[in-house]
Formats: sequence, structure tokens, C-alpha cells
Amino acid sequence: MSAPDAIEIYQCNLVESDQLICARLRHCIDQILPDAESKIWHGHPVWFLQGNPITGYSRLKNGIRLLFWSGQGFEESDLKPEGKFKAAEARFSDVSQIDENKLRQWLGKAREIQWDYKNIVKRKGELERL
Repeated sequence: MSAPDAIEIYQCNLVESDQLICARLRHCIDQILPDAESKIWHGHPVWFLQGNPITGYSRLKNGIRLLFWSGQGFEESDLKPEGKFKAAEARFSDVSQIDENKLRQWLGKAREIQWDYKNIVKRKGELERL
């Protein structure tokens, strides 16, 4: 039996309802973005394509936030703007709220629509579209 990875450990520290949400999200993300690198980054599971953060999730007071770093460019009404850059989010308080068809659509757009967060520090806070 293999040792648990960092994302499994993160999820095991959540309450059961949040574990179910995260397990469903992770399964879909890994399935749709099999070439993405996943790791714990700034304390939360995040997936990267060629070093650029694409999506990740975190525990908030009222549930799990699924964040897409370039999500404002997806033009999806179910994703809400987050922060001062191009990110957008969806929040889930129960696994039944996850619409896998929408999630697949968002993950497809996450691959196609990217802003260069990898080099944001080098560009002094300026984002460029990839």
C-alpha cells in the first residue's frame, strides 16, 4: 500500500461532508487535466499546467471554494469573480451541488484560457494572456 499524498492528507483533516466534496472535485480535475501537476501550494491543493496555477480548492467557513486562476475569462455566470486579478470561484457546501458537466466545461476552459500567473512577480503584478 502506498503512502498517502499531501492532498489526501489535506482532505483527511476535513469534516466528512467536505471530504466528499474535495474527493469529487479531485477526481474530476485529475480526470480532465491528467497532465497537470498537483500539490499543496500556500496550504491548499492546486493544479498547475507548465508551472502556471490553473485550479484548486480550499476550505472556507461555509464550505469548499473551487478557484480558477483565469476563471473570469471563462464568461460563466456560475463562477463569481474573486480577488483583484482574473480569478473566479464556485462554492460548495454539499457534494450534491457539484454539477459534473459544468465542472468539465470549466476545466476545459481552464486549459484553454490562461493568464500568466507564473511570471506575475517578474512582471510586477501585470498579467499577460497566454
